[in-house]
Amino acid sequence: MKKICVFVGNRANYSSIKSVMRAVQAHPKLQLQVVLGASAVLDRFGKVEDLIRSDGFEPDFTFHNLVEGNHPSTMAKSTGLGLMDAAMIFDHLKPEMLVVVGDRFEMMSVTLAAAYMNIRIVHTMGGEVTGTIDESIRHAITKFAHIHFPANEDSRKRIIKMGEDESYVFNVGCPRTDIILDELKNDSHEVLKDVFKIYGGVGIEFDLKNPFLLVSQHSVTTEFGSNRRQIDETLKALDDLKIPTIMLWPNPDAGGNDISQGIRAFRENNNPEWLHLFKNLPTHIYSHLMNTTACLVGNSSSGVRDGAFIGTPAVNIGTRQNNRLRAKNVLQVDYHAREISDSIKFQVKHGKYESSDIYGDGTAGGKIAEILANSNPSIQKTITY
Repeated sequence: MKKICVFVGNRANYSSIKSVMRAVQAHPKLQLQVVLGASAVLDRFGKVEDLIRSDGFEPDFTFHNLVEGNHPSTMAKSTGLGLMDAAMIFDHLKPEMLVVVGDRFEMMSVTLAAAYMNIRIVHTMGGEVTGTIDESIRHAITKFAHIHFPANEDSRKRIIKMGEDESYVFNVGCPRTDIILDELKNDSHEVLKDVFKIYGGVGIEFDLKNPFLLVSQHSVTTEFGSNRRQIDETLKALDDLKIPTIMLWPNPDAGGNDISQGIRAFRENNNPEWLHLFKNLPTHIYSHLMNTTACLVGNSSSGVRDGAFIGTPAVNIGTRQNNRLRAKNVLQVDYHAREISDSIKFQVKHGKYESSDIYGDGTAGGKIAEILANSNPSIQKTITY
């Protein structure tokens, strides 16, 4: 059986690759290996490891490589530590292929290790255009990868323009859409009825059958030093509206502490009676929240990707998702409280948008597993122009 190693470094990684893991696990020609690191194994980020185990995936290895500090230098150090740990793990597991997702710094370290160790690299969700350091990492991983699974046709064309072999570039859609399609067969209100009781968090509890906002805002690494001001503008807009709100904790990127400190200070100084905070939530719960929220606010790619398929009204703030392909459900705003609150009002009034398949039709996982089972690209890469 062909050994397929999947690396998960944070909660977004997992939601973006879960359907592929299921399909690989079920395929008769493939053996799934699971490696966890970075924030996926840390309690303060909700310990995604526990969610992964509860979904029936047993990690083959876990490692701790995240250097605390949320500074540009700690991201660089974390990448270096991850490279060293990944080399040891791959030497033990001896995978034939490594599957990496998108554009995170956690992915860069395992990609480098696999490349030096002649392990074929499989890259999902490449070829896209955004802001932050993620833009550079994504395209760097593309040049290391042997098989590409972009989520849309525009991305497929970009990868080919970068000199990649067209016969190994497959537009299969976004694997996150698979999870949404499967999960939303269930009644969202029924799934969410005990969400506060089961998953805890801090802040007020409210009836999710009434309009509420869902907020996910992360730091922009290329705007380090500005993230506190950015989250303050968002919180000011939310406080002006006072619509019941669920907010998720930010990623461990450079500047993430500034966002966390801004949220803590806001809670201490204002005691908002409309806010509930969660460290982390399972993928299926987040999907149902997106299906029922009056508006998703922040700069998470979920508003662009998942929101397109679900039809979630979204207000995207700032540059983090710059130029990423989007449907009609997204309104773009700058870091100004009034602009943010006005856009939220518009989206709440508008309601659900028509579903769009720009990020696939929910069948990516099975397609990827089948292609991996029957592909054996040369380990030696050569630019095609």
